[in-house]
Amino acid sequence: METHVKQALILFAHGARAASWAAPFERLRDLTQARMPATGVHLAFLELMTPRLPELLETLLAELPAGAILNVTVVPVFLGQGGHVLRDLPLLVEELRQRHPALRLKVVEAVGENASVLAAIADYCVAAPGSSPLP
Repeated sequence: METHVKQALILFAHGARAASWAAPFERLRDLTQARMPATGVHLAFLELMTPRLPELLETLLAELPAGAILNVTVVPVFLGQGGHVLRDLPLLVEELRQRHPALRLKVVEAVGENASVLAAIADYCVAAPGSSPLP
């Protein structure tokens, strides 16, 4: 019998008290989902907002058929690899791996550590002097 594998991509952000803070992350999730229609693209937070990463993974695992595997890639949507990415996230991931044998979890570098992301941000900064100011 063939094992069913479900793919998921989780954009992992810090979270904030103001609901409006999440808007750019929601747009990023939607843009990413449009480019990956066969993969569930989700947004999870470290703190202050929901869903938190463990809650989201519990929900995704509960939706799996019996015997299936959830293959997840976590993308930390942080500009730098500070304490949350270097310490908090690895501890959380290890705990989740131990608790859920049907979970295959991979964490990639923070978006701000990626050369192509930094190049895109630099392009924006270089173009900024010629841009219209905010109202």
